[in-house]
Amino acid sequence: MTMLIQHVETDNIQQVWPMVEGFLDDALAKGHDFPEWASSYNISHIQMFLTSGQWMLLVAVGEEGKIHGAATISFINYPLHRAAFVTAAGGKFIITPEVMEQLKVIAKVRGATKIQAYGRESMVRLLSKSGFEPRNTLVEVLI
Repeated sequence: MTMLIQHVETDNIQQVWPMVEGFLDDALAKGHDFPEWASSYNISHIQMFLTSGQWMLLVAVGEEGKIHGAATISFINYPLHRAAFVTAAGGKFIITPEVMEQLKVIAKVRGATKIQAYGRESMVRLLSKSGFEPRNTLVEVLI
């Protein structure tokens, strides 16, 4: 199935939200194997970041016009790079080399020089097929 990745303008988040909330909520639930205290945000926070324009919403639309998945992106400005950071991504059949190429174009148009994401081991293996390479392991402690 061919997927078209589309950016949803901030003004249209409310109209699209009911169609993408489940994908993003599933991503939060499946995306980590750690205690609840370690979560930095929940689905309500994602909606707030999107509606305020701090994060960007992307949707994966199939040939029939149906949304099959969604991803949220924040941008981080480092001295040597501007990173498009994937904060959540969920859906079915949306991680393909073709979709990743579309993501790269969208990120590059917005000034990004690289794409970053946290991922569980299975996601890291899947993304490695599209050229992603592991860099660091995050460790943390609640204080």
